[in-house]
Amino acid sequence: MFSLIQDRRGRFSSLRAITLAILVVPGLRLGVLWAMGDLGGRPVREVTHGTGDFAVYFLLASLAITPFRTVLDWQRLVPLRRMIGVAAASYAGIHLMLYVIDQRYDLIKVATEIALRFYLTIGFVTFLGLLALAITSTDGWMKRLGRRWKTLHKLAYPLAALALFHYFLQSKADVTAAVFVAGLFLWEMIWRLTSRASRLHWWPLPLIAIGAAVATAAVEALWYGLATRIDPIKVLSANLDLSYGPRPAVWILICALGLSAIAAVTRWRQSRVSQTTDKRRAVLL
Repeated sequence: MFSLIQDRRGRFSSLRAITLAILVVPGLRLGVLWAMGDLGGRPVREVTHGTGDFAVYFLLASLAITPFRTVLDWQRLVPLRRMIGVAAASYAGIHLMLYVIDQRYDLIKVATEIALRFYLTIGFVTFLGLLALAITSTDGWMKRLGRRWKTLHKLAYPLAALALFHYFLQSKADVTAAVFVAGLFLWEMIWRLTSRASRLHWWPLPLIAIGAAVATAAVEALWYGLATRIDPIKVLSANLDLSYGPRPAVWILICALGLSAIAAVTRWRQSRVSQTTDKRRAVLL
């Protein structure tokens, strides 16, 4: 357990300790609320949904490590990716286990439900994929698989899409949270579609922010249009009406533009430091 908060040199890492706390606290909170009887008449179902939600959140957080590392030029984020990914798989496993408990350990019924209910089939396939990625995330498996390791772990992207689809289906009528999380995923994917050279600069980020916001609004309108027959145009126009608070697409735009501003400041500071260093070298020469 202590090794989880140590870096590769065996030294205590405050960043890893904070990350571990962030990963563990949601599960502990759900457990405490369950024990105190504060989750209503069906506590198992509430905890089941809660652990499923955090499995999706942490899966997307693990995928965000690479763009955040590049955008913020923060290499210390890289070792956290494995920890966060394993946490996502762990929450998914607990999510499945709680579903089995909710079905009173009737494994035949569980298997039947998974086979017959589309959203459960998607969720189970996603869990199996995350389990495979978690098991093969170790240094030993990286050496065994060689180049195939990266190919295998690229499955995290389609698994994230499946997890989001499962999240939408579970959310039923109100998919606000699911749309926002999908918007984060869309931002990550649009960023990855940009050229490697562009990723080293901050200026494409505002354009990516706008693209992710538009795509998020489109996903929300399409979902409501297909699932509830609500006019997609009305859903799209709701993004321009802030009387009831910003829609998920607006929040995506705000968050993504905020990240763009942070990246711009970071690049500016790096440029100033580089110029100062060059001047000092010139003086010394």
